[in-house]
Amino acid sequence: MDDNNGEAKRMEEGLNGSIVIDHDEKDKTVISHEKDQGTMKQKTKRIATLDAFRGFTIVVMILVDDAGGAYPEIDHSPWNGCTLADFVMPFFLFIVGVAIALAFKRVPKVKYAVKKIFIRTLKLLFWGILLQGGYSHAPDDLSYGVDMKFIRWCGILQRIGLVFCVVALIETFSSKIRPTTLNPGHLSIFTAYRWQWFGGFVAFLIYMVTTFSLYVPNWSFVDYNEENPKRHTVSLCTSS
Repeated sequence: MDDNNGEAKRMEEGLNGSIVIDHDEKDKTVISHEKDQGTMKQKTKRIATLDAFRGFTIVVMILVDDAGGAYPEIDHSPWNGCTLADFVMPFFLFIVGVAIALAFKRVPKVKYAVKKIFIRTLKLLFWGILLQGGYSHAPDDLSYGVDMKFIRWCGILQRIGLVFCVVALIETFSSKIRPTTLNPGHLSIFTAYRWQWFGGFVAFLIYMVTTFSLYVPNWSFVDYNEENPKRHTVSLCTSS
């Protein structure tokens, strides 16, 4: 009888122990599942303010494109001056810069990041040439075809794509050597982001050199926004 009772107790303890182990495994599975869900939620989280600003910029772009011909005050400035339409491009570039800083804050694999940068740049160049290069004449003319002499290689999307490529590469290669926390001091913002400042200075230098050193001959264009199309000529200013 004692042997039977001892054996029954051992079986009961073993059964209870197995149940405890099963509960532990179940709890671990639930915890890991919750962690996976938390990770997925973090990956899909977006910046609401950035999305709102992007939507506002698109609304302004549609407004100036459709109403700019009727209201010259919001259309692009011919040369000197600044209007509402002139803010659209800087707004888009600001959005791209903020998105790059958030997306490339932590780069686990540099090669994979560089591959994604080049693929996205090629996509922007392709769609820019297709939509703004002169191939599609919509909505004024529902025809297709382009004269290679007048194709627009550097449209809006193409410029955004090139800027994205340069800035994203700088951010990718400098993220690992940049300190996670800034040291106290007035110049810490310059020393920590020295490669970003260097890239911006080089871009500004190239812009100034090409603007003031390249020879631009006299050119003319036809303004079709008026009732009677009128040709305007822009002459090169020369000092005597």
